[in-house]
Amino acid sequence: MKRACFFLLLAAAIPALVAFSSAPEAVPAAQTDMTFFLTSRGPGDGANLGGLEGADAHCAMLAEEAGAASGLTWRAYLSTTGEGGVNARDRIGGGPWHNANGVVVASDVADLHSEDNHLSKENSITETGEVISGRGDDVNRHDIITGSTPDGMAAMGDDDTTCSNWTSNSSDGSALVGHHDRVGGGANPTSWNASHGSRGCGQEDLRGTGGDGLFYCFAMR
Repeated sequence: MKRACFFLLLAAAIPALVAFSSAPEAVPAAQTDMTFFLTSRGPGDGANLGGLEGADAHCAMLAEEAGAASGLTWRAYLSTTGEGGVNARDRIGGGPWHNANGVVVASDVADLHSEDNHLSKENSITETGEVISGRGDDVNRHDIITGSTPDGMAAMGDDDTTCSNWTSNSSDGSALVGHHDRVGGGANPTSWNASHGSRGCGQEDLRGTGGDGLFYCFAMR
């Protein structure tokens, strides 16, 4: 009798155990509400992102994969030059922006481009909350493509600073990059968005100067 009761209880418990073990893992609340991240990966073709449209789509895809709140419009922090060129600072909305851990990295556009922002290796994390390796780590990925000056504007002049407006993977071009860890070399080593130009536009070119084709994404408000 006791054995029969034991098996009846076990049979009743199995469905509940299966349901519990297969339940989806909860996404942290801060992550679902994030409005800023550094891409965990680029499209894989160097600085050829498919233009601004392709870069924005990549931001949206990564945000969706990470379980970010729906209904947000994601924009890549990238400038373009020439006719119809745009400034990165003018395409990301007005803020505030916070990362997947809930840390506010900047309250508005002016704060973002000031010394008071909270961008750093620890805060400029990916859509899943991962810290990207930087200078001094086994693999340096701290060069973040922006095509922008320190104030978030497109660079003036004839030199290529955007890898042909994010459509080129040629070794002949170049893109302005910042350092997400705020250290390193270049004209502005501590700048998060405008440290120096890349060696070229291909994936290996970007890696050769300490990057990996990563870029910043902001949700417009």
